[in-house]
Amino acid sequence: MKNIAVIFAGGTGTRMRTVSKPKQFLELNGKPVIIYTLELFDNHQEIDGIVVVCLSEWIPYLEKQLKKFEINKVGKIVAGGTTGQESIYHGLKATRETYGMDCNVLIHDGVRPLITAQTITDNIDAVNRYGNCITCVPATETFVVKHTDGSLEIPSRADSLIARAPQSFRLNDILKVHEQVRESGRNDYIDSCTMMSQHGYTMHTIIGPMENIKITTPTDFFIFRAMVEVHENQQIFGY
Repeated sequence: MKNIAVIFAGGTGTRMRTVSKPKQFLELNGKPVIIYTLELFDNHQEIDGIVVVCLSEWIPYLEKQLKKFEINKVGKIVAGGTTGQESIYHGLKATRETYGMDCNVLIHDGVRPLITAQTITDNIDAVNRYGNCITCVPATETFVVKHTDGSLEIPSRADSLIARAPQSFRLNDILKVHEQVRESGRNDYIDSCTMMSQHGYTMHTIIGPMENIKITTPTDFFIFRAMVEVHENQQIFGY
């Protein structure tokens, strides 16, 4: 069973308020955010290949960056769709065409560069054992769920998790559900675990690092910069 990372880098970054570049191509220390993310999968010994879903007009730029930073496992770059759901579907189809159907897919955001090799390993182990895996972190604040009738539900914080990424599945399972959803005309699922859960799959979870944030706003980028500096200091000074 091959392990393929499907990296979603199709967003335009409106909340980041960038003008010249989408958020996934913003640079820190001369390296784009998407490259920080791809390096983690490229260097992981259990990852057999990578598919990147990218804004079509930025594909040539991404290809140059892959060569510059010696990212070797990217087997295919495909253009995104009009929604996140459609973009992931494009990536899953490209995985089937490039690597065959006998795959686990680790779906990850190109702007989540702060995961760890252990998180990737834990996803692979869980999807091999259970058929899927959702990377989560514990809830650190109380959720309030507002229902359509105006009533409020407050789940126990101790029983609450926040879903992040990677979200990992067997390729045949998630492609089948994507195609069912497309036939029904729905194109607005915000993430894979929501779609799979609503189509009868029991989700399994692992706990990932708290710093596994999605770089969506300027504040997120500042956190990312600080975390990279911490990691560099650990390597140089040993703390």
